[in-house]
Amino acid sequence: MGRQSISFTEPNDDWLKNQIDNKEYSSKSELVNDLIRQARKQQIQIDWIKSRLDKAENSGFTNDSKDEILAQSKSLLNG
Repeated sequence: MGRQSISFTEPNDDWLKNQIDNKEYSSKSELVNDLIRQARKQQIQIDWIKSRLDKAENSGFTNDSKDEILAQSKSLLNG
């Protein structure tokens, strides 16, 4: 596992400390890793939506119903 040294602005550092003080996380490292995991998952969702939009723009209309698109989106959100 790589070891990094990073600096935070005072408000961000205070927020991190508050999460640890509230027993949400046991360390700043655990919290930062969780935030990165969430950001990566969100980026996957954004990329999926973008690819669907690009595909739709290039091909006209989709044959999927709005319910099918919604189900696909929920499936992606639930991993």
